[in-house]
Amino acid sequence: MSDIDVVDLTVPAYASQASNYGSSTRRAQGDGAFHGALVTAVRPDSPAYDAGIEPGMYVSRVNREPLTDMIVWLWEADEDEVELEVFDPSDSTTASCVLERFPGEDWGLTFNDAVFDGMRTCVNACVFCFMTMLPRESRKTLTIRDDDYRLSFLQGNFVTLTNMSDEDVENVISKNLSPMNVSIHAVTPEVRRRLIGRNAARGMEVLELLMAAGIEIHAQIVLCPGLNDGEELARTLEYCEAHPQVTSLGIVPLGFTKHQSRFTSSYSHDPALARAVVEQVRPYQDRAFERFGRHTFQLSDEFFIAARLDPPPADFYDGYPQFYDGIGMIRSYLDDTDAVLRNPSRMVAVRDILRERGFELLVLSGEAARPTVARFIEDESLAGKVTDIKNRYFGGNVNVTGLLTAEDILEQLPQDLGGVMLILPEVMFNASGLTLDGYHREQLLQSLEKRGGAVRVAPTTPAELLDFLEEDPLLQH
Repeated sequence: MSDIDVVDLTVPAYASQASNYGSSTRRAQGDGAFHGALVTAVRPDSPAYDAGIEPGMYVSRVNREPLTDMIVWLWEADEDEVELEVFDPSDSTTASCVLERFPGEDWGLTFNDAVFDGMRTCVNACVFCFMTMLPRESRKTLTIRDDDYRLSFLQGNFVTLTNMSDEDVENVISKNLSPMNVSIHAVTPEVRRRLIGRNAARGMEVLELLMAAGIEIHAQIVLCPGLNDGEELARTLEYCEAHPQVTSLGIVPLGFTKHQSRFTSSYSHDPALARAVVEQVRPYQDRAFERFGRHTFQLSDEFFIAARLDPPPADFYDGYPQFYDGIGMIRSYLDDTDAVLRNPSRMVAVRDILRERGFELLVLSGEAARPTVARFIEDESLAGKVTDIKNRYFGGNVNVTGLLTAEDILEQLPQDLGGVMLILPEVMFNASGLTLDGYHREQLLQSLEKRGGAVRVAPTTPAELLDFLEEDPLLQH
């Protein structure tokens, strides 16, 4: 490696840092050793570039600390000088170097992931675990049950804390990894054990330690009829109410597929039951607002859909801290729609160009979102159509847009799509362009285009979709 002095250091095969409570999908290279963070890109003329670091190398230590995750990197590489140990797999050598940067300059390194020593996996046996309800043919990556506290801080993943060691807890506290996203589900020991499994008690123990140290908590409950609702939900709400470190609590309903035999119904099947949950939570929301100026206790959109109630206004969602958990998406979409409809001239212009080009706009959605999406798409100013796709691949009560599959789309759309501009929601594809049933985006597009349609993958929120359509080459003058 140019400009780096090779020293006589061997890179140890770092053991997984997972505690005795849990396990890790430890990532080793072909030689059986863990080499640290894989460098995927180096910015030209950066400190890393000047030191001779190249893509394909591994940063194994930073300031003599094993580089196990991005938390270590962010913590150790915060100053304007950093010492690295770098492993070059091309010749199996390890080298040390010191990088210096100007104030505000980045180091010029891009790594392959957020954690480098393997994802901490789940040690629970949650009765409502969606991963256990997937079809047998699902990709292996979909069935990995991660429960990594580092990803809770870095990416917002919800974790149960049940696989954390005392060392892990101290790491969170000493580095002030706040906020953490924590799945609570229930607080009564016997209910938690029935829901989560034999490690349930550890989760509450760690949660208490984190809150006592001032760590902010965004909490979650997966609410299961007859298991943790009713009186148990009241106990959980009271617990969170007594701990102001819980700044938001998202309550989401049980979701299940046809690929299991444990559940046959949820709140989506019982409007009265869903309405009862909405009414039960409301006093806690009111008290929280009086005390903190925030509502704290947030119900997912599915409860309002099931209860046939309009979602509360935007200020009820406290800035949408759990938007990614399906909480407030409908309200946000409705408000965006109202904003666009206040000046419909852009929609009218898009509608007229579509008609001039001989196209009808057709947007796909899940069953749950159809009425909301139709309020925008089927307004006379745009005059498009919304087709909701029934999720037969998963079955059960799965009806959201983000879980649509290619098989269901290909089966349920007409064979003749001539004269149609078809919009596939981009949320149904992962970062690699794959659907949940393993189709690549281009593969699905080609199959649909053979039916005569102009097929696009686009965001479906009103303003973003309108921007997308205005910039589409097919609609340009």
